[in-house]
Amino acid sequence: MRLFWHRGDARTRDNAGLAAAAREGEGAVVPAFVYDSDLLATIGARQRAFFLRHVKRLEERYRELGSDLIVRAGDPDEVLVDLADEYDAEAVYFNEHYRPARRNRQRAVEGALAGAGVETESRTDLVLVDPGRLEERYRTHSQFHDDWEAVPKRGPYAEPEPDDLADVRDGKTVPEPDADIDLPDAGYEAARERFDGFLDSGIASYNDTRDDLARAVEAPTQAVSRMSPYLATGAIGIRELWGDAGDAYDAATGGERRNVDKYRYELSWREQMYHLLYYTPDLAVSNYKSFPNEIAWRESDADFEAWTRGETGYPLVDAGMRQLNTEGYIHNRPRQVVASFLTKHLLIDWRRGARYFTKQLIDHDYASNHGAWQWTASTGTDSVDVRIFDPVSQMSKYDADARFVKAYVPELADVPAGKIVDWPTLSRGEREELAPDYPDPIVDRNEGYERAQRVFEEALGKR
Repeated sequence: MRLFWHRGDARTRDNAGLAAAAREGEGAVVPAFVYDSDLLATIGARQRAFFLRHVKRLEERYRELGSDLIVRAGDPDEVLVDLADEYDAEAVYFNEHYRPARRNRQRAVEGALAGAGVETESRTDLVLVDPGRLEERYRTHSQFHDDWEAVPKRGPYAEPEPDDLADVRDGKTVPEPDADIDLPDAGYEAARERFDGFLDSGIASYNDTRDDLARAVEAPTQAVSRMSPYLATGAIGIRELWGDAGDAYDAATGGERRNVDKYRYELSWREQMYHLLYYTPDLAVSNYKSFPNEIAWRESDADFEAWTRGETGYPLVDAGMRQLNTEGYIHNRPRQVVASFLTKHLLIDWRRGARYFTKQLIDHDYASNHGAWQWTASTGTDSVDVRIFDPVSQMSKYDADARFVKAYVPELADVPAGKIVDWPTLSRGEREELAPDYPDPIVDRNEGYERAQRVFEEALGKR
């Protein structure tokens, strides 16, 4: 008998560790999930509710396969020793995770099981390429991508057959808490349905539409895939997405092939974020880049709170933050703009923004969240010394008709699009006449830009 410990991988299909447990050794696999309240408390309530709904769907799937998910609450090192004893398991299988808290849990589990005479086996599952196969540091994403691309990538793992699973029954389950927003449908089938829709109607135009914010309002799961909530919570495997995107690439021709290839390239950014976390466990708390001088971050609770509410007086920033607050998701283009605005125009420490994202996002991914915040804050892997997204020019380029902004900022619904684009540069009188209920900019566009440039150059020792 073997145990499989489900961690952040609430699925039976394309699950590397589960497939290995089903493939190796004598006897059947007992699937188990440990309700680790301490670890679950480190993610936002929205994502926690979404993930636990996946676990409920996972439980249902095991019952369809003639087995069950054994659910216990407590510390994994204690619970898994007890379960191994209860089911006379000679080995416990699980998938590798890279967040420090999860790695600490894993080491505790391995030590406790070794003390009980039970073997442990782990597999690479979260990523296509084991980070340990690559160099420790890369100056640019292109250099990372070249090495990463050269590593062969396997296809998705098959779901275990019913005979591979133990004939067990368990009356315990996980709670299914409510959330303060409407959540997407949970589980593998919902993830698969969304991705199938994207493969049919989105991937062949992905490069052309991924930054089109009007399209993001009209067809949110076709302009981009919006698979990140399902990937981040483990409802679907990365090899399944990569394999299907590869099939789409092989079938495409001309411009469609370029579009599909861009989608596959974007998946490599997620891989690099995990690579960063693997080699830099303090990615969430310390600047990745070394600075000869301290960055003079501002302490302004008022500005930070205005940013969280989407009341900065910068329409694209506010639309992005309001999408985050109402949907638990934010499109990648405004995601970069709001992060840049906080860390550059407001000069507020990126860690505050990352913590707020952790609280609000249903697609929060520990590696991607902190790695991307550092990249945008110019403390991470970006090869540009000080990158500043101008929220006015970004809106002019990606939401010139103000379709995205008007969808999330109703105070501007009747304002001409050109005026919305130029909002931070209009006079106070004109702004009050056009939209008296919408706030004035909390920082001058040029002053914020120049202040950020100065502060970062001082931190870099260039002034």
